[in-house]
Amino acid sequence: MTQLVTFGETPLRLSPPANQRFERAGEMRLHADGTESNAAVAAHTLGTRAVWTSVLPDSPLGQCVRSKVDAQGVQTDVTWADPEHRQGLVFQETARPPRENRRLHDRDGTAIAAASPSDFPMTRIQDADMLLTGLNTAVLSREIAETATALLRAGHGSGATAAIALEYATALGSPEVYRGVFEELVPHVDIVFGSESDIQQVLGFDSRWRDLASQLTVEYDIDIAVVRRPDYGAIAMEDSARTGLVHEREGLDVDPVDTTGEYGAVLGGFCNARLDGADTTTALDTGLAAGALARTMEGPFLTASADELDAVLGLLVDGQQ
Repeated sequence: MTQLVTFGETPLRLSPPANQRFERAGEMRLHADGTESNAAVAAHTLGTRAVWTSVLPDSPLGQCVRSKVDAQGVQTDVTWADPEHRQGLVFQETARPPRENRRLHDRDGTAIAAASPSDFPMTRIQDADMLLTGLNTAVLSREIAETATALLRAGHGSGATAAIALEYATALGSPEVYRGVFEELVPHVDIVFGSESDIQQVLGFDSRWRDLASQLTVEYDIDIAVVRRPDYGAIAMEDSARTGLVHEREGLDVDPVDTTGEYGAVLGGFCNARLDGADTTTALDTGLAAGALARTMEGPFLTASADELDAVLGLLVDGQQ
């Protein structure tokens, strides 16, 4: 049985090296960078039997995405669409404070936007222990929103723990569009992950991270809400038994090389720990440790040994004292 199945679009990301600006860049580095595939890679790296599934155009660009994810060792299950379908692209300019990152999306009319439930491995989804998808995939079209809802319903109905990454990209839709899609998905979801700013913008909440976690569990009747703080810490409200348990963890301060892999690593680390039977506090620690490691390496994929993770976990847990 597969422990974790993630499904969603993975764009190709082009980035100028060494924090250069687009306007003056003479070259671009190419990555496959999607929340769901990044999380699957991170969970796989930490020992989870994980599968990333998607719909890609049967073109050189689609094949490039598949090969880059395959190279990380995670299992992939791809349906190939007509090569005339577009491959999603993202252009990211990475910066250091006070200059902010710039991220430009080119994801209209991509292969996954026209996907139906039959394009995904339903047997894998119904046999999985946990499912994960991201809101940035589900908002790409009405078709994929309905498909994501159907997949979460099928997996959740078969006993899987279902999770969604509540993300927000202004280029992909308005907050109202995001909120509408989120409210379609959330009845079939147990765990919601999101950053403080994304949750505020999508759901219109004006409270801070601690109260956001509580609002999510109460208003949307979910078991666990994980809210990432701006300082790389996180808080989780656990309400699966209506106990209202709060788990708050500080982040680990590291000198960042590249922050693009941090979010997927946090998701993958959290899912890995929960699938291993860990409590929510330990899962948060594992996710934050994986995220800290990911910030020390270039690119969206976490590559780390168990010893490295244990060492960072030790530092993070000691820092909570």
